[in-house]
Amino acid sequence: MDKAQQDAMKKEAGIEAAKLVKSGMIVGLGTGSTVRFLVDELGRRKQEEGLEFTGVTTSRRTQEQAEGYGIKIVNIDDVDHIDLCIDGADEVDKNFNGIKGGGAALLWEKIVAINSNRIVWIVDASKLVDVIGKFPLPVEVIPFGAMHVIERMKERGYNPTLRLDAEGKPVRTDENNYVVDLHLERIDDPAGLNEDLINMVGVVEDGLFLDMVNEVIVGDPNGPRTLINPNKA
Repeated sequence: MDKAQQDAMKKEAGIEAAKLVKSGMIVGLGTGSTVRFLVDELGRRKQEEGLEFTGVTTSRRTQEQAEGYGIKIVNIDDVDHIDLCIDGADEVDKNFNGIKGGGAALLWEKIVAINSNRIVWIVDASKLVDVIGKFPLPVEVIPFGAMHVIERMKERGYNPTLRLDAEGKPVRTDENNYVVDLHLERIDDPAGLNEDLINMVGVVEDGLFLDMVNEVIVGDPNGPRTLINPNKA
């Protein structure tokens, strides 16, 4: 699959998900390449159809894009609930477990997700896998003592690497933390791994989103399709 085909499927997934947003809603807006298409479509609907909703974003870059369309964005602590959260995912397995954080926004993404009444992921077909883990698992860690955390991860066989930017400097999250990517190839016990990571001192959050999503809208060559999580139906 070339990039043009992939982008076309991301766009159709984003447009399909935008149909779920109704006037008056409070909507969590995720981060990533597929979400950009979603926000573009929501901006079009606002300008052409008069759609009015309030957004809570999972990154500053999504906030800037949305506000560029005149979409009202508020802080998560200024709302008492979120009706619907639409976000992307880097991998999704058949049990509706996902890896997120390729865009270094995993902490904000998880905070918005757990405070949402309904969670929808938008992905292209290449993101569907039998077992998650081929995509490196992002883990957000505080800078203080980060190298010691990485050493601990190495001892556990997690194959960690500190994520660096184009200039060779550590990537910083919106909370000014580091991102460590774990090169695991496959994760057979995601719940156990999540438990181990989240209890590691210095780790803020990991990119395992386990059985949280209600629906996954998949951009497919034959048109978008929706997968329903039976545990959340």
